Amino acid sequence: MDTTRLENLKNWQQSYVDKRKYAGSSLLIKRAGQEQYFHAAGRRNVEENLDFSRDTLVRLYSMTKPVTSVAVMMLAEKGLFHLDAPVSEFIPEFSEMQALIPGASAIDQTELSRAPSLHELLTHTSGLSYPFNPGVLPEAMQQEDLLFKPNQGVLAQMVTRLATYPLAFQPGARWEYSVGIDVLGRVVEVVSGQTLAEFFNQEIFQPLGMEETGFRVPRQAGNRFASLYTPLAGDAMALNSATIGGETLRLTDLYGGSPYETADMMSGGGGLVGTIDDYMKFAEMLRRRGQGGDGFIISPYTADFMMKNHLPGDIASMGPQSFAEQPMEGMGFGLGGAVVLDPARARCPGSVGDFSWGGMASTFFWVDPVLDLSVVFLTQLSPSSSYPSRAELKALVHGAILQ
Repeated sequence: MDTTRLENLKNWQQSYVDKRKYAGSSLLIKRAGQEQYFHAAGRRNVEENLDFSRDTLVRLYSMTKPVTSVAVMMLAEKGLFHLDAPVSEFIPEFSEMQALIPGASAIDQTELSRAPSLHELLTHTSGLSYPFNPGVLPEAMQQEDLLFKPNQGVLAQMVTRLATYPLAFQPGARWEYSVGIDVLGRVVEVVSGQTLAEFFNQEIFQPLGMEETGFRVPRQAGNRFASLYTPLAGDAMALNSATIGGETLRLTDLYGGSPYETADMMSGGGGLVGTIDDYMKFAEMLRRRGQGGDGFIISPYTADFMMKNHLPGDIASMGPQSFAEQPMEGMGFGLGGAVVLDPARARCPGSVGDFSWGGMASTFFWVDPVLDLSVVFLTQLSPSSSYPSRAELKALVHGAILQ
């Protein structure tokens, strides 16, 4: 990577701080396992003038999803289930499902439906949704605050509540970003006999040396836990009623009183907090086709399988109506993340086959098997749709690669 062109990344990070778009950020790039770039800019806590640093802890939000997806595949490798199994085999509350009829205008306009499969949950084709999506089901979820927040109690109880609602559509009919990975977190608990936190720690975090990643902020972290900001006047997650406020960095959560310091919900879809070096260990494991620590977390062939496109075409071809962390044209979806099918149609530099996902606080990672590249970007601004930082970042990184 060209060192002069890498300076453009520093300028870009600083420009976001100077324009009060992001309070601060950190960026780590490795190629063939060797560190090529690290830089942190701005503040993790504006109010106390604390620097965004390498050991800053952040809310990873949906960057939790690839971790849960790996956990699912670890159990599948042991022959404990197959991906076409209905989720009702593990969570009986999903046995008698209803789905909204096409064009439904009320939550009671339903028809019989089968239970989604594990594969449909993994690929966001299950019929589940998120409260911040448009539509009848999301509106009902919003009213009942079905979002798997860190202070919303035990995972099993939230999944049971979720199962009382109809699906937004028949399983497999289309793609819609959803809490499906949270449901899979409960499947991991049922099958393994462990809590999701215990399984993550024993099977993924400890082997990879991810010592500061978990569902709660580590006690020793103190003020290293970054504050969360939003440019919205209201709820930072309420995308359907989003209104821009006068303040671009309105504080919404900070250390000392954050629900992430006392979390009881183990959200496999968005509950983890961690550091940039910890998450890079996970990204590098994917780049190395399952290899990490002293062995393999998953088989190389399982890793390859996860990072293939599992949709009939790109996401756009499946009629999505939802928010997504990624472009939809030219992008497929694997197990836990998006897969580049055509960089030109995605209108963003990249290699065919690169695998990525982000989080609601504008965090992002990708691994590129063609360029032997792993990139992790952390910041803390919700929602992630506020600025086109991910497309800009990919262009900058590719612009610094000359051979």
